[in-house]
Amino acid sequence: MGAEEAGRLVSLVTGWTLEEETIGILREFRFRNFAEAMEFARRVGEIAEAEGHHPDLSVGWGYCTVRFRTHSIRGLHGNDFIMAAKVNRRLQTGLQPP
Repeated sequence: MGAEEAGRLVSLVTGWTLEEETIGILREFRFRNFAEAMEFARRVGEIAEAEGHHPDLSVGWGYCTVRFRTHSIRGLHGNDFIMAAKVNRRLQTGLQPP
C-alpha cells in the first residue's frame, strides 16, 4: 500500500498514526492503572483471535500500545485499518480510559 492511500485510511480511524515509511499503524491507549491496561489488551486479543489478524501489543502501567501491520507483506493492508476500527469500537463499548 502506498503512503497516500495509507494516509487516507489512517485519517478514518480516530487516534491511530502511521509509522515511518508506512510499515504499520499504531495507537497508545491510556488507562488509570496496570489492571485496566491488561484487561484492554486481553479484549484486543479476543478480537484478534476471532478475526485471525494479530497486532503487536505493548502493555505497561496505565497504557496499552496496539500496532497493526500485515507481516506476510511486510507492510499495510486494508485489514489493518479494519482491525484498528474494531479496536476503537471495542474501546467505545467496553473499557474506557480516563
